[in-house]
Amino acid sequence: MTDKNQLVIAGTGLPADTLAGQTAVVTGAGTGIGYEAARALLWLGANVVIAEINPQSGTEAERRLAAEFGAARVLFVETDVGDQASVAGLAQAAGQRFGQVDIVINNATIAQLGLVVDVPIAAWDASYHVNLRGPVLMARAFLPGMLARNQGVFVCVSSTGTAYMGAYETFKAAQTHLGHTLDAELEGTGVSAFTIGPGLVATDTAVRAIADLAPHMGMSVAEFFENNAGAVLPVEEAGAGFAVAVVLAEQFRGQEISSMQALRAVQPQVAFAEAEATAPEPGLAARPGILALSQQVQDTLREQSAGWQTRSLFERQWVIRDFRKNAGMPVEQWLEELTRLHTLLELGKLPEARKLGLPLAKLSGYYAHLAELAKGYERDPAKLQENLRHVYKWQAEVDALQEALEPGTN
Repeated sequence: MTDKNQLVIAGTGLPADTLAGQTAVVTGAGTGIGYEAARALLWLGANVVIAEINPQSGTEAERRLAAEFGAARVLFVETDVGDQASVAGLAQAAGQRFGQVDIVINNATIAQLGLVVDVPIAAWDASYHVNLRGPVLMARAFLPGMLARNQGVFVCVSSTGTAYMGAYETFKAAQTHLGHTLDAELEGTGVSAFTIGPGLVATDTAVRAIADLAPHMGMSVAEFFENNAGAVLPVEEAGAGFAVAVVLAEQFRGQEISSMQALRAVQPQVAFAEAEATAPEPGLAARPGILALSQQVQDTLREQSAGWQTRSLFERQWVIRDFRKNAGMPVEQWLEELTRLHTLLELGKLPEARKLGLPLAKLSGYYAHLAELAKGYERDPAKLQENLRHVYKWQAEVDALQEALEPGTN
């Protein structure tokens, strides 16, 4: 994406003074993604408060960032995000040093893994303390000031998991819902709330968690990362994605996005540049099915979007908001991404099409949601069956496209 000696954020095309004069609080910024997010925000001109519970890593992060960007713009505050008094102290220290806080990124986390019935209740409580109570306390501490100024960005951080991750993912899912709730409550204001997931990043926290998770899945840590190689994102890119998302907060408000999605939003040409440099995958031209599926999914969504515009204002607004919430991004962005996907497939660039990482499961989930809505509102059995026939066909097309894009599919 960039020269190896150049910061990822510097290669995005965003001006270095984009966030000049603003102050960001990044929780858990002593190491990993939080540290890289703080670094990218500083490059963009913001002041940064490192809210970190570990005094050693927090102090070291402050020292390194101060050496790179100047001591006047960096502050470490030892913080337990799940403790109300500690968060109040954080807000006071940030205000005394920088005057106001414009950006909050709830990056702090702990990953409690294992079977639901095996994880001690104390571990569930600890996960709640950091992964949900923490963001709520941060909202209570910083949103009133943002609302008073009618300007600010509040970011929740999500994660997508599977079995054996319940004590972690349950509260991450709740944090996503917190982001949706705040978006609804902040509608009509200059304050944006959204949720971002970094993707699979080999941070120390992730590696320790996967060391516990991998045996449950019958593999080693190395095998886990090898099997998911296409989804692994370097830590600096993940952090840079957080910072880019802050800059594009108005575009992403109310959504659940990924770091890669944020980066692509400022560098849409990257996928096409990579496509031009790579030979077509052998045999793709003989597989018209995936092209047809890509076109069908795109055409269906385009027709639906056009139909929404014919509805009453209230109904149209509800449908558009419902789509964005359940499909993960606005319909306009979905159509752009599907167009990009189809172009890559037409070029025979299946590997690059896979790298786009479109959240097709989200779109499929939206159609499943539509089906449930129909069951709850359509009283005529014949009309219900006709509606469900269409919706399930749309969902099947999305599922088939997702399956066709899976690595190893021929």
